[in-house]
Amino acid sequence: MKVSVGGFSFNNSRVAGHMDIFSYIDTVHSKYGLKTIDLWNAFFADTSRPIWMIADDDVLLRIKQALTEREMTVANLAVDTAHLWNPDPEVRDALHQNALSYLRAAELLGAQSVRIDAVMHGDEDMSDEAFDYIVRRYSEYAAQAADGGYWVGPENHTGFALVPESLRSISESVNHPNYGVLLHLGRWHHAIQPSYSRSKPQPEHVQAALRKSDHMLLPWTKHIHIDWKMLQQEDAVKHICSIIDKGYNQCWAVEYNAPENQIQAVGQALEQLQACLQHKQLQEESSCLPFE
Repeated sequence: MKVSVGGFSFNNSRVAGHMDIFSYIDTVHSKYGLKTIDLWNAFFADTSRPIWMIADDDVLLRIKQALTEREMTVANLAVDTAHLWNPDPEVRDALHQNALSYLRAAELLGAQSVRIDAVMHGDEDMSDEAFDYIVRRYSEYAAQAADGGYWVGPENHTGFALVPESLRSISESVNHPNYGVLLHLGRWHHAIQPSYSRSKPQPEHVQAALRKSDHMLLPWTKHIHIDWKMLQQEDAVKHICSIIDKGYNQCWAVEYNAPENQIQAVGQALEQLQACLQHKQLQEESSCLPFE
């Protein structure tokens, strides 16, 4: 099973000026020995404005060349500031145009998938107007993705997208083979307030709700992000195995923006993830052995 690294894992390094898109690609390839990578648009967009505009084609072609030289595949392009829903119609249209520019970039880069959020901020309530608009746009984007050979969809990231029932309703209504969900394990409204960012474990009833929410979205899940906090849970192996047992066989990506020593910290998270996946593989292999 393939593993990858989410671009946000090096956000602190990016902000500090210690890493750009090219050193990020090289780090994932040379330090971790991976041929699969996740990209995040903050690494190659103009982030000085509220809506991050895509880099020009010259930059995109250089990125593509860097990937090709290393024989690397883009498992996912995560796009911020191109989310679908905003109550202001003019802002919505600007976000839509930005989303289209990133879909074009994904096609140029050969990305296998594109994460475009349903919403950026707000509470857990999704209006009927927002729901109808989101379903229509994802349906349009999925149709375009079908022509380009990739898939597109949301992440349980912010606002009402943190409510599993909301993402399930959207997914059921879009119902397109080139639509999918980027599932960030355990990132749901049960845990975001107030305990998501804390290091102490959640109570057992909260953990159970998070696992149930993860499983609820598995029918549409085509890519997974897993952070250090999740990897450190006592039942991390059990939860990962349960997801595989449900039929998930796509890429797993570490997303862990460690406060310092990021190359080392992400490497440790990758080793932990790979150990969990290897445990599952050994489990399956042993179950296939003939009885003596």
